[in-house]
Amino acid sequence: MVMRQRGVWYPLQQLRGEFDRQLADWAGSWSGLPSWSAARAFPALNVWEKGDDFFAEAELPGVKGESLDISVAGNELTIRGERGAQNEEGAQYHRRERGTGRFSRVLELPADVDSSRVEASLTDGVLRIRLPKHEAAKARKITVSSKT
Repeated sequence: MVMRQRGVWYPLQQLRGEFDRQLADWAGSWSGLPSWSAARAFPALNVWEKGDDFFAEAELPGVKGESLDISVAGNELTIRGERGAQNEEGAQYHRRERGTGRFSRVLELPADVDSSRVEASLTDGVLRIRLPKHEAAKARKITVSSKT
């Protein structure tokens, strides 16, 4: 059974929902994006921490390694690159949702990274980055001295 809330403000809520949809469609067609709700940051990222390292994984279909620029400064990871357009000769497109052109993602990590030991690889359209924590950011065991 579905319960619908129909209070005194329901017509205004419907109107606002329709207005939001129309505005998203208009803004999407104006900016070249499908719509605000469908637009996402590119590339999609997963970031996790394991032991003394952070790891980042990004989906980059159609991007070549030589078009990527990865940099680390302190606790900030920056991924820049470019994905070229793939135009089919003589084709008439009915929908184009895959973005092309330059992109940039900046991610703030929870701790500083040792930039001299960062490793990156691109395999099957997936970029994997290993970001070792800076020595100052690693957990250390503190011994407690007691005077008796």
